[in-house]
Amino acid sequence: MTNAVLQMGTGVFVIVIVWMASLVAAMVLLRAAGSTKLGVIPIVLLALTITLVLVFFPRSPENPPPFTEMEIVDTLFIGRYVLLAVASAVFLVAFFLLLPLHFLEPVHAKALRTH
Repeated sequence: MTNAVLQMGTGVFVIVIVWMASLVAAMVLLRAAGSTKLGVIPIVLLALTITLVLVFFPRSPENPPPFTEMEIVDTLFIGRYVLLAVASAVFLVAFFLLLPLHFLEPVHAKALRTH
């Protein structure tokens, strides 16, 4: 058990803390006068509810799952190819738009030197 507190699981430790806090709160409320003593009932019911939730809905299974080899998955595979396709299309469009300008650039004749 990798997550242990005082050689107990975390859930057992939380249950002990909840019941200790509820017993302290119950003792304090029982010393009060009047109808405040009835506040013990919701505190005990709350502690019982927390205990039942932690017992019946554990965070992890009792037996650890068997070891499985980790599979590496490339989640950006489609995005990379879409980006490559867009970049290639932009390059080809720019190339074929600039190519005619290069070939059609006028070449002016230079004047001969005359003395």
